[in-house]
Amino acid sequence: MRTQIRPRRSRSRRAPTAIAALTMISALALTSCSTDDDSAGESSSGRPPLNLVVPFNPGGSADGTSRQLAVYAQETCGREIIIRNETGGSGTVGFQSAASSTPDGNTIGSASIELSILPHLGVSPVGPDDIRGIMQYSEQPIAYGVPPNSDIESIEELLTTDEDVTMASSGTGSIYHIGFAGLAQEADQPNIRNVPYGGAAGALQAVMGHETKAVAVGAAEIAPFVEAGQLRALAIAGDQRLEDILPGVPTLKEVGMDWTSYAILGLFAPADTSDEDIEELNRCFNEARESQGFSDYMDNLGFTQEYKDASEFDAFLAEEYDRYRSVVDEAGLGGE
Repeated sequence: MRTQIRPRRSRSRRAPTAIAALTMISALALTSCSTDDDSAGESSSGRPPLNLVVPFNPGGSADGTSRQLAVYAQETCGREIIIRNETGGSGTVGFQSAASSTPDGNTIGSASIELSILPHLGVSPVGPDDIRGIMQYSEQPIAYGVPPNSDIESIEELLTTDEDVTMASSGTGSIYHIGFAGLAQEADQPNIRNVPYGGAAGALQAVMGHETKAVAVGAAEIAPFVEAGQLRALAIAGDQRLEDILPGVPTLKEVGMDWTSYAILGLFAPADTSDEDIEELNRCFNEARESQGFSDYMDNLGFTQEYKDASEFDAFLAEEYDRYRSVVDEAGLGGE
C-alpha cells in the first residue's frame, strides 16, 4: 500500500540518553515517506512517480535523510516519490539496481562514498563511471573515539601505541573502516585491527560495551555519546573542527596527520540519463535541500549540509575512487 509523504516536526539535536541517540534516526526514518510500492501509474500531477532506491536499511543516515529530502522534493519536483530500500553487499545491491534502471529520469539512487570504495574490494561492479551524479547534499567527517576510562588519552597515543587496538566500524569496506585504514597507513601504525559491526549503532554499542578498544564512526553519530560522557572523542578526520557538536576535539591535521575522510550523502542516476533530466533532478532536489524544513532536520541531527552540483559530484567521486584504491590495495583488501 502506498502512503503519502508528510513533513515531520523537527527534533532537538541533543539526545539525552544513549538509547535516544541510537533510535533517533531510525524512528524518524520509519515515520515518513512512502512505502516500497512498485505499482505502475501516474501521480496526481500527471507525471510518473519517481523511484528513489536507498541501498541501505531503514534507520540509517542514508535512509533517514533520503526520506526527509523526499518530503520536500515531492513538492519541488511536482511528482510522487517512492522509496525503495534494496539492501545487501554493503550497498552493492541498491547501487546496481539504480544504475541499471532505464535512464529516463524516473529512477534514481541514494549515493554514499562507498560508490568509490566497493569496486576496489571486488564486491561491486558499480563505480563512478557507471553512474551520473545529481548532487551531494551532506558530508560528515569520521570521528575516532574511546570509552571515557580508556588508557588511550589522545589520537597521538592511538597512532603510536605498540599494543593491539581493536577498532569497531560499521562494516568491512565501509567508509569508517577504509577511512581509519588510510589514517593508519599515513601514521605507519600496523596495530589497529578492524572489527566490523552491523552499522554505526552496532559499532558504538560495541565500544561502549568494551568489546573493542576504539570506534570509528561519523562525527554526528558519536556526538550524543560524547556529550553524555559515555565516549571520549580523540579527533575528527575533517578539514575544520566541529565546535557545535564536538567542542574541543582536534582535527587530524592539527596533530600533524595529513588525512581527511568523509562520509557523504547524495543522489545519482543511471549513466545514460540525459543532461536535461540531470539538470531537472538537480534543480528540484536542490530546492528541497534548501528548504527550511530539511535544513532544520539536518541541523537537529548534527549533519552538515555540503552541496556539490552534478558535475562537481561526479568529479569528487572519481577523485575519491583513485584515492581509496591505494588504501584498499595497501590494506590487502583489493579484489578488482
